[in-house]
Amino acid sequence: MTKQTMDRPSDRERAHTAVAADALRRLTPPAYDRRAIVPGIVHLGLGGFHRAHMARYLHDLMLLDPSALTWGIRGVGLREADRPLLKALTDQDCLYTLVERDGDDEQHVVIGAIVEAIDASAGSTNLLAAIASPETRILSLTVTEHGYCLDRATKRLDLTHPQIVHDLANPADPRSAIGVVVAGLAERRRKGLGGLTVLSCDNIQHNGDVLRRAVADFADASDPGLLAWIAQHASFPNAMVDRITPQPTAAAIQDFRDRTGIDDAASLVAEPFRQWVIEDHFVAGRPALERVGVQFVGDVAPYERMKLRLLNASHLALSGPGQLIGLTGIDETIRHPLIRRYIIALMDRETGPTLDPVPGVDLDAYKRSVIARFDNPAIPDTVARVNADAALNYLLDPIRDRLAAGAPIDLLGLGLAAWLRRVRGKDEAGRPIAVVHPLAAELRVRAIAGGGDPAPLLAMRSLFGDLGDDAGFVAIVGRWLTELYDGGVARALARAEAEALI
Repeated sequence: MTKQTMDRPSDRERAHTAVAADALRRLTPPAYDRRAIVPGIVHLGLGGFHRAHMARYLHDLMLLDPSALTWGIRGVGLREADRPLLKALTDQDCLYTLVERDGDDEQHVVIGAIVEAIDASAGSTNLLAAIASPETRILSLTVTEHGYCLDRATKRLDLTHPQIVHDLANPADPRSAIGVVVAGLAERRRKGLGGLTVLSCDNIQHNGDVLRRAVADFADASDPGLLAWIAQHASFPNAMVDRITPQPTAAAIQDFRDRTGIDDAASLVAEPFRQWVIEDHFVAGRPALERVGVQFVGDVAPYERMKLRLLNASHLALSGPGQLIGLTGIDETIRHPLIRRYIIALMDRETGPTLDPVPGVDLDAYKRSVIARFDNPAIPDTVARVNADAALNYLLDPIRDRLAAGAPIDLLGLGLAAWLRRVRGKDEAGRPIAVVHPLAAELRVRAIAGGGDPAPLLAMRSLFGDLGDDAGFVAIVGRWLTELYDGGVARALARAEAEALI
């Protein structure tokens, strides 16, 4: 990273002068010897979340314990879109600045735990060699639920997915994350090396179990002998990850450069809060991350369910209405009085009651923290980012649980109706909405065809399974969808208020 000559600050920059000056005084390289780092982890999906979460935890551990230097990270980009970040990191010796913001408070940390950025978008030779390196002991992933190539109804591997079809036919040059995992394990078996811990860091319920089944489905379709080897030599612990990390943008990177004079093309912003809970099932050793706040437990399910049902479901439930009425930021959306009341009621009345007690956690306090985190004006997270990244199952899973229990789903139904209204591709004012989804084209066609009738969309079994067969469920979603089309978000929320739902 290089220091720029700073021009006379603008009004916007002057507002942050004190913060920037303080940050520069603290902005120092990592205090450990990066030349001594051995890359013990290969991570698929070198995006903002990984760099703000796992890499931050390992950076902290390296500061405390020299033995942690054997857990350096080789970060991997699988998509052409990853190339600019990979180049930026490579040009900076994989150093970057993590900016942690809460209101007017700001901390800058130069992270040094990543030692290599691998571009696997055009070929996987270097990536598979890294996975099959003797020092590699953990293969981790942050690729979002879309990257697992799952059948969305069964959460098993979709063997008809184009990437999976390609990888089964070309096992030495995989394109999908699942194909890469299996090919890497196959290469370790061929070399006579031990197995790996394959660690999902994605927001998927029972993410390790989902990953294990997808890997098993692929291996069974390609080499049953490899399937038996994986069962003996690899582990797939479930994990819960949490940190709000907006996608880095060119504007945010320029803002960092303008305010600090630091030319860091890989800088990113995250909230101060972070959490990582992992089942302690590692077959090839692990870093002592408990020393820096990671929780190792026998069963991650209660923590995972809490986060998915309270934070992730709420995130998605507010982002649909927010985008429909033309709001941009998560913080401004949660400050809309009726949307705020809606999200609080959703947690209290519908998603919260699906949870069992969580060891060591006050659920009421956790719900309050969710609202406070959404309300953090220093985190430029957007409703568009959440709508693009968040899995629809954040809403569908608690809906299924509530229906099975005979419990009301009015508020969850409203959140889902907003999702169905949004995939039409226009907001209430007729402005275009970019719908980022593998089935975006079909969703739009069905949304236009159905209008206030959700049946055409709910008939998509790859997304909704048999929920579309439940007449009561369809009626509730249809009532809200009709309201959204006829009177918009304001009238729908006013109706929920009049019915004492919020």
